Amino acid sequence: MDGGGSCSGGNFKLYEELELQEFQDQFVIKSVAAPDRGFSIDHRDGIIEPLNGDSSSSVSPSKTSTIYGVAGTIRLLAGNYVLVITSRTEVGNYLGFPVYRVNSMRFLSCNEGLKNSTAQEKKDEAYFMALLKTVQSTPGLYFSYETDITLNFQRRCKLVEGWMAKPIWKQADPRFVWNRNLLDELIEYKTAELKLKGSPATLTIVSRRCTRRLGTRMWRRGANLDGDVANFIETEQLVEIEGFQSSLLQIRGSIPLLWEQIVDLSYKPQLRIIDHEQTSNVVERHFFYLSQRYGETMAVDLTDKHGDEGQLSMAFSAEMKNLPNVRYVSFDFHHVCGNSNFENLKFLYEQISEQFEKQGYFLVDAKGNILEEQKGIVRTNCIDCLDRTNVTQSYLAQKSLDAQLQRTGLLDSSESISMFAEDYQTFRALWAEQGDEISLEYAGTYALKGDLVRYGKQTFGGIIKDGMSALSRYYLNNFQDGIRQDAMDLVSGRYTVRRDTSPFRAESFSFLPVASALLIGGLTLTSVTLQQAGRNAQQYMSSVLLAGVTAGVAVVVKANGRQFCSRPRLCRLV
Repeated sequence: MDGGGSCSGGNFKLYEELELQEFQDQFVIKSVAAPDRGFSIDHRDGIIEPLNGDSSSSVSPSKTSTIYGVAGTIRLLAGNYVLVITSRTEVGNYLGFPVYRVNSMRFLSCNEGLKNSTAQEKKDEAYFMALLKTVQSTPGLYFSYETDITLNFQRRCKLVEGWMAKPIWKQADPRFVWNRNLLDELIEYKTAELKLKGSPATLTIVSRRCTRRLGTRMWRRGANLDGDVANFIETEQLVEIEGFQSSLLQIRGSIPLLWEQIVDLSYKPQLRIIDHEQTSNVVERHFFYLSQRYGETMAVDLTDKHGDEGQLSMAFSAEMKNLPNVRYVSFDFHHVCGNSNFENLKFLYEQISEQFEKQGYFLVDAKGNILEEQKGIVRTNCIDCLDRTNVTQSYLAQKSLDAQLQRTGLLDSSESISMFAEDYQTFRALWAEQGDEISLEYAGTYALKGDLVRYGKQTFGGIIKDGMSALSRYYLNNFQDGIRQDAMDLVSGRYTVRRDTSPFRAESFSFLPVASALLIGGLTLTSVTLQQAGRNAQQYMSSVLLAGVTAGVAVVVKANGRQFCSRPRLCRLV
């Protein structure tokens, strides 16, 4: 596809506004600004052809609608499908360029090859199409027509002129290009205006989600053999004020060991560390890559020091002793901070402040001169790298923001953004919102402990919200995330569709509907018979018998929990 732009970093722009014309056997996509430019999608031949001049069809379209970009194509059993953006919202700007959120997408079929397919192929294609519909509703996708949003500010400024002269799609960092495979997931974008001491300042948070171990909360844990980790996110806090531009980078990612936590209907499934001869090499590869990309790395581990988390933390600590060039800091967040003592993060900061301040931040003046460079990175993790991680990163971001505002002269050396109530609340809300966005993509719910970021304490409303999110996570992890994981693996290119291989031929029968019916039926009948138990002994015995059967079914279901959960079908976990 011609043109530039980025969708979670991915480049897909043909023109800023396109026209989709639907005919009986063909889709035609044309530029509104230049109607002779575009392409047609022919159902009959299953091909995509560029338009030369006017549309080849002389028949009036049955429907005409506006689309705002082409995100790419994907080949399934029946042929190609084109993914287009059908709705967008401008959410702000990045370094002066507009950034949009994808509100809705649509896959357009390029042919009707399924008519000649076998019954098994039709079954497979139906499942693949269900996955594409899941992709169509994927939240948290952002794009820009005019600039690359995958490159952080420091990297952008230090790239040579020849590199920056390339088309945007060649400049993009492939780690954060959600639709890279479709072109051959994720960026968060939040911005706010501050008015410290009457001087307007723009604060922007950009979180770039790596695609190399893309997945859902329980089905993508730890690292793969290449050292790529689940939920790896580079977060950049940008400040623009009176000609100065500065940024702070932080990263998060799953503990870089080989481990899993398979759902089994338990609220907190057992965590298992995989004993593998390559474990030490995996950890070394991961941190070598970070040092090459970001410089000096400090790993902050926020996991508990008891139970399954404690065992994982101990294993992580043992491996880190073999990496003398990486500082490992263990901080039991739950023990020190509890549910509401946000300010106790000062004890963590006391341990790392000297190195954190030495790593610095990136600063450029109005003339483009580089005044400061960030020389290292803080890598933060808990178990999910969501809730505790976001609270901690927001704390460190505030400390760095104070230093940046003091360096540019906006604040005195004794002042902090926390002294300006309105602006401080804006800062906190910005970090809370980006934490929610990341959590929605990985876990499917809003972040827990959001009140600690937003207000600095736990509120009653926040407790209720956290409880609802925890229940939602349980349901999604057990009964929905297998499908979401397959959708991500399909779109990211980790799974390749092949006619000679079906991922479902060896699929076992799903016992979940049967077990659910037995449990619900047993509870209902037990309740009914108990209401009548006082009338005679026979009713009482019936109640006892039904209750026993229901309890037996529940025990069997619990003992074989993994068989009743939604599992990914396309790819292996590691």
